[in-house]
Amino acid sequence: MYDWIAMGAWLEFAVRWVHVITAIAWIGSSFYFIALDLGLHRDRNLKSGADGEEWQVHGGGFYHVQKYLVAPASMPDDLVWFKWESYSTWLSGFAMLILVYYLGAEFYLIDPAVYDMSAGMGIAISIASLAFGWIAYDMICKSKFGDNNTRLMVLLYIILVGMAYFYTSVFSGRAAMLHLGAFTATIMTANVFVIIMPNQRIVVADLQAGRVPHAKYGKIAKQRSTHNNYLTLPVIFLMLSNHYPLAFASEYNWLIASLVFLMGVTIRHYFNTLHMRKGNPIWTWFATTFLFILIMWLSTAPMFQAEEPEEASGAALRFVEAEGFEDVHDIVLGRCSMCHAAEPSWDGLLWPPKGVRLETESQIARQAREIYLQAGLGHAMPPANLSFIEPEERAKIVAWYTAAIEG
Repeated sequence: MYDWIAMGAWLEFAVRWVHVITAIAWIGSSFYFIALDLGLHRDRNLKSGADGEEWQVHGGGFYHVQKYLVAPASMPDDLVWFKWESYSTWLSGFAMLILVYYLGAEFYLIDPAVYDMSAGMGIAISIASLAFGWIAYDMICKSKFGDNNTRLMVLLYIILVGMAYFYTSVFSGRAAMLHLGAFTATIMTANVFVIIMPNQRIVVADLQAGRVPHAKYGKIAKQRSTHNNYLTLPVIFLMLSNHYPLAFASEYNWLIASLVFLMGVTIRHYFNTLHMRKGNPIWTWFATTFLFILIMWLSTAPMFQAEEPEEASGAALRFVEAEGFEDVHDIVLGRCSMCHAAEPSWDGLLWPPKGVRLETESQIARQAREIYLQAGLGHAMPPANLSFIEPEERAKIVAWYTAAIEG
């Protein structure tokens, strides 16, 4: 049994590792091509018929890059496609969503103090919301309203603020922030899979058939790629937020998430303007700093401490009823709760690490798996064993968790 639990934790680690690696590849290539496109010299009459060119140096060599506004005169034999970085990032991210938030819905996705619902209902809301995001966004982009890109981005921001409020009204704070990131990332990957790649395939087919490709396909793909560029930084913040209760455990977590999207715009606007050689808009950094200070202030307002049920329910109940819980309850209160409390007594802590509280039976039961992995099977908690937890106590934690799972 121990091996299966540990293997599950390692599976999560492996999938998270893949997710980070593929995200780096996707974001890196996306940022590179946006910077390349904006920085092209388009004032040169190129014999190749290309729209612009740029010389670059990297890794000891020089690169001469040219971009065709629609397509070259003939189809090249060795065309490289950039798509799997995006697909792999979304697929590995959704796998993490399943492993952590769907399989552990009663512990990580649902917070009865926010909205009491079944695991099935929570998962259904999660999947339906991701699908809704793409459908609504795509329909707006394809409508007359989407012809004005600035107007379109304002409406998209309003939708994101609405979804931030919605998610924090139905899910736990941690799950809400992560879902807003998944909501946005789904739009970004669907842009690649449903719009950008099919449009590029149409252009390739036209070239192969000897037809002149229509310029509209490149224009549409560029619009969606630009949207992805401005959404990238907020998605990264939201994916990291589940490690920081200052972001997700605040009463104003939905507002923090909304401001993060504005920060993403100001930061990307600075670099995009720089790449276009249209000046050095230092004002964007003042705006970004102001937004971040506002976020810090909101996060240090009274931490969101919704009243949790005193009685454990659902999947958590078996951990309370399992043999050895009384001993584990005393161990956790003696070794962990000085930090993991609504008002920590440990010097320097103003709130519980990662927003985890371990003061009641219900709270301890809801964190059973993490207690087992980090303080029973592993020695990550307490940090540096500051509260001097004994090997015998760790063994009792393991025995209790084993009894609950096997019972």
